[in-house]
Amino acid sequence: MPADPNLIVAAADGTVMDIIESDENQVLKAKTRRVGIFLSIFDVHTNRAPIDGRVIYRQHQEGLCLDARHPDCSEKNESMTWAFENPRVTIVVRQSTGAIARRIVAWSQIGDELKKGDRFGMIRFGSRTELYLPLNAEVLVKVGDHVLGGSTIIARLAESVRKAGERASAESASPLREGERIEVRGFTTYSQQRNPHPTLSLEKREATEDATGMRS
Repeated sequence: MPADPNLIVAAADGTVMDIIESDENQVLKAKTRRVGIFLSIFDVHTNRAPIDGRVIYRQHQEGLCLDARHPDCSEKNESMTWAFENPRVTIVVRQSTGAIARRIVAWSQIGDELKKGDRFGMIRFGSRTELYLPLNAEVLVKVGDHVLGGSTIIARLAESVRKAGERASAESASPLREGERIEVRGFTTYSQQRNPHPTLSLEKREATEDATGMRS
């Protein structure tokens, strides 16, 4: 399992059928790079998370059961759309039924935190799984390649996306949130986390001493 958080792995076992630009209108509402994977009856039908992240979207859609290799199956077939999010990127995965596969099974729920390669669902007996990637991601597979879910690296995030994710991770890991206070030896310090050149403001606290000279 590739540990590098900038690497995206296949969400299913199968054969890469197409790599195209496509509008993803359910979650991202943007143009993306779509990688379509066809699962034959001989492939493992378990679907796996392409990145470390939280499930932020899960939506079932009724539809037809066209052959999963049919050009129109992505839009017309019954499907389940998922979105996985982390500070670096949001990846959409769509499970589609086929002529034989007519049952989508969902194991994960919205809010679940998954590791790359964790199982989140399956499609019974042959189907199609699509990944919607950022347009600037570097795709590392080609049409005709056979990939393994949770193992085969299919794309690498662009440098700009990686840097944005690293900044977001650093902010989320900071011990101070904006507006939080820390009391230090009679002073209150305020974090200015959003300021690119943070400063500390000090507020003198009232201190009284009792008759024995102890601070109250």
